[in-house]
Amino acid sequence: MANGQLTLERERAGRLMNLGVRFFLAAALTAGQTAGGSAPFALGWMAAAGPGLEGGAALAGAFAGAALFLPFAKALPFLAVAVLIPAAAAALRGTWIPSRPRLTALTAVGLFVTVEGIYILQSLSPLERLTDCLAAAALLGASARLFFPLLRGGEGREVVDGLIFLAGALVTAVEDLEVLGFSPARALLCFLAALAAYDRGPAAGAAFGLGLGLTAELCGSRLPLTAALGLAGLAAGSRQGRGRAGAALAFLAASAAAALAEGSPRPLLPETAAGTALFLALPGRFVAGKRVRPAIPPAPEEERSQEAPAPWRQRLDRAAAALRDLYDSIGRSAPPVADENPAIVFDRSAEKVCRSCALCELCWQKDYTGTFNAMNDATPYLLERGRALAKDFPEYFTGRCVHLPDLLSAINAELSAFLLRRQYRRQLEETRRSARGQYAQLSELLAATAAGLEAAAPAMAASSPCRVGAALRPKEGESVCGDTVASFRTDRGLWCLLLADGMGSGEPARKESALVCRLLQQFLEAGVAPEAALKTLNSAMGLRGADSGAFTTVDLCVYDPGAREAAFYKCGAAPSYIKRGGVVRRITGASLPVGLQGPPPDVTKAPLAPGGFAVMVSDGVADPAEDEWLLNLLAGWTGEDPQDLAGLILAESVRREKLRDDCGVQVLYCPETKAREV
Repeated sequence: MANGQLTLERERAGRLMNLGVRFFLAAALTAGQTAGGSAPFALGWMAAAGPGLEGGAALAGAFAGAALFLPFAKALPFLAVAVLIPAAAAALRGTWIPSRPRLTALTAVGLFVTVEGIYILQSLSPLERLTDCLAAAALLGASARLFFPLLRGGEGREVVDGLIFLAGALVTAVEDLEVLGFSPARALLCFLAALAAYDRGPAAGAAFGLGLGLTAELCGSRLPLTAALGLAGLAAGSRQGRGRAGAALAFLAASAAAALAEGSPRPLLPETAAGTALFLALPGRFVAGKRVRPAIPPAPEEERSQEAPAPWRQRLDRAAAALRDLYDSIGRSAPPVADENPAIVFDRSAEKVCRSCALCELCWQKDYTGTFNAMNDATPYLLERGRALAKDFPEYFTGRCVHLPDLLSAINAELSAFLLRRQYRRQLEETRRSARGQYAQLSELLAATAAGLEAAAPAMAASSPCRVGAALRPKEGESVCGDTVASFRTDRGLWCLLLADGMGSGEPARKESALVCRLLQQFLEAGVAPEAALKTLNSAMGLRGADSGAFTTVDLCVYDPGAREAAFYKCGAAPSYIKRGGVVRRITGASLPVGLQGPPPDVTKAPLAPGGFAVMVSDGVADPAEDEWLLNLLAGWTGEDPQDLAGLILAESVRREKLRDDCGVQVLYCPETKAREV
């Protein structure tokens, strides 16, 4: 009870903190205004917050920010739009619009333009106010789109982009504050541009620099920042992976050159120098730390030919490693062998016969020692013969027992079950020991065979332009997700997507699902056929979880770009979906999860042409019997980014299913080729 109360208090504290962050950031973003006095960032934050209590917290923050930072004439249209945005989100709840970032942004822009249009028609200088309206509408749409992943549970780079834009929006609010001619806000803008450029490369660096500079200029910056930050981001991004010092010098030189070329009254040298110094002082783990990427693009063939071993040797080494891991996993899970105490036979028999006997108190309380000795003396005869007889018990016990035939019958039934359980445990231990020995011997044989092969030139498959998106969310109240996703490409050019759901939730479920994904990936990368790999894994996991009864569902999608065909292997997994345009196909299976020793996995092959999507979800995302909303969502989605689709599915699932279970989504997208076939 104490643990449950503590968990409830933590959940309440986390929810209050979440509402507080939405409130204070909405108020702070109101300070970021365009030259005409509009506050688009706060409105974009409200649009991304959505309806409900979260949207109410953002609305309250917008009211507080309007009271602090906006004059009365500008506060009226701002508050009108601020009230209309959550009202429209509540009215559209249940449709696709609130769950799609672009449609959410367009809705907010439409409401803003509608309200501002009324004031423009009534103003004395409509053209001047129209210019500010268009600039504010553009910033509103961009902020709503970029803030959406932050407030709706996005994944990957979208969250990073949103954080950079949020920091830039907050910084622009104090861009004009200077200390002896030096602007700390502009220095922070330079730091953000350099960080984004070094992390994302030249194209993204230029885009981030132009975006941050244009945002600052639209908000009334006195210096031309767009060209300076755009060119500096391009220069710093070109030094990606070659050391931060070179990237910082390139950023500084390009910024100064752009400012001088534009004839700026004062170059950005002090602010750029401070921003690059902050960029250089940032710890390395924040600049080039570990990242979770849905798929790793293949290395160029020339590089792989020099570094990779011969393909057959590599496959044998991988197969040997996979079998060795199976051997280790079975050994780690094997519990110490301890025979069941035979006294349980007499305990259960007494529960059935003696409890209702008139002499129960005499035998099992007053003369407990004599009864215990009688049972103890009879135990060797019972175990040797496999059956209890009256002569096995002393005369003082048999002469006193008024239900002796019934007691003997109950003892024999319990003894038979006891002996069967002991035999099963011994056979299971022998099977487990034999399987471990076979896995170890086969692993050593494959490793020895691989060591004897001569290196040869690898035959790499042609690279495929497929892209993968993934999203995970833990069950409500849990800190980790029990689902595991993995995606990789084999030497034969096959794309493999894995989605495993461990029994239960939390850390134990995550460990089981991660183990299954890792072992299955090793088999597939070693060239083992998917059906054979799943059968081997099923047997090993059955031995590993024989005592605990644990199991893991496995959903495997293998896509062959050459044949344009996807094969789905399902072991207790939820339905998968293939989408091409507005047509969606549902793929199901009836096999048992891995570890339950059921029949072979269900296999369904389906064509997957360029422009199509393969979508895999766990059962926490959508009830298989009530997934019509997911079919409609997939049929109506018109984007091309698999990460956007995965995040959208997860966000809609959280809204509908309320995180009653762990949620995992993985999407494979096959882009359409530009060249036409002749």
